[in-house]
Amino acid sequence: MLHFPKEEFDRRISRTRNAMVEAQLDGLILFRQESMFYLTGYDTSGYSMFQAMYLGLEDELTLLTRTADRIQSRETSIVDDIRIWIDQEDASPGMELRRILEDHGCANQRIGVEYHAYGLTGQRALMVNEALEDLCQLVDASDLVRLVRLVKSELELDYVRQSGRICDAILETSIAHTRPGNTVKSVYGAMMDTLLCEGGDPTASRWPMGAGESAVFCRYHTGDEVISAQDQVVFEPAAAYRHYHTCMMYNILTGRVDPRHQAMNAACAEALDACQQRLTAGQTVGDLFAAHEQAMQTHGFAHAALSACGYSVGISYPPSWMDWPMIWKDNPQILEAGMVFFLHMILLDDRTGLSMCIGETAIVTDTVCEPVSRVPRHIIHT
Repeated sequence: MLHFPKEEFDRRISRTRNAMVEAQLDGLILFRQESMFYLTGYDTSGYSMFQAMYLGLEDELTLLTRTADRIQSRETSIVDDIRIWIDQEDASPGMELRRILEDHGCANQRIGVEYHAYGLTGQRALMVNEALEDLCQLVDASDLVRLVRLVKSELELDYVRQSGRICDAILETSIAHTRPGNTVKSVYGAMMDTLLCEGGDPTASRWPMGAGESAVFCRYHTGDEVISAQDQVVFEPAAAYRHYHTCMMYNILTGRVDPRHQAMNAACAEALDACQQRLTAGQTVGDLFAAHEQAMQTHGFAHAALSACGYSVGISYPPSWMDWPMIWKDNPQILEAGMVFFLHMILLDDRTGLSMCIGETAIVTDTVCEPVSRVPRHIIHT
């Protein structure tokens, strides 16, 4: 059940080991599910419980997981050495991890740890630190695999493009269902149906959507709104295909179009186009934000703009599809061909209660970027 050929995983592991050598690491303990999927194909939601993967500089590759993932880890990954810790009252998976490191000769070695992982809670991190104390030197290596997978291969980009096609279909569904009298959740349901019927996966985040007063929210919220005859419904959906994400953002207006909405839409459209013009290899992430900032200031909407205008996307598991780097002021990360970014131009105006957003996902190239989700630059009105 692998979604990439074995040679692709071998190439990724080789790049990761090269990065480990540069960081002067003898081994790496992985806790992020994204890293495990990227390097081995291992696909599970079991990271909500304790699991870890060890990668050494030679042939060492060992997964520590639970009985619930015993079969799934074998069928979805290239890992041969799979160890199981048993659920029980006095279970100590940290000590099981220690035994794995002892088996791989990690005593007195410099070992990187992926501390920034949703499955490695603070309590579990303390357990790991205590279990490995006096065995080896632990180093925070949370960003090592993240940086390796920042530039996608052509096989990965094919999945990104597929998720983009699904995202475009979701947009069309939302337009067809956004009508006065319908609830936002009913539109949400129709969009989710499109996502799954088109072969996509449930996304790593819940989609922010809202009408009326909730149209100025940037996050998912519970409850529901009925779309009114004069409304500004905000949408931030995404599609995932083999866990590769494509996102978009937009408003759909009902009733009379307010001239202020027209002005906000013009600012967002100009800002997005300016950012995409700079989405080329050799530019920096900070350059993208500067283009966004300049457009919003020119149009007089600096007060309604956010301090970030997007982020990298790719492999993601819940709870978030957001990846690093974030697009904010002076971010020095240099763009390379094969990176993928979601650029969102968001205006939330407290003075007027109006919102307007345009966002697309695009692939960085050596010349002109390649958008993989496409949102109209004009106001969407139903």
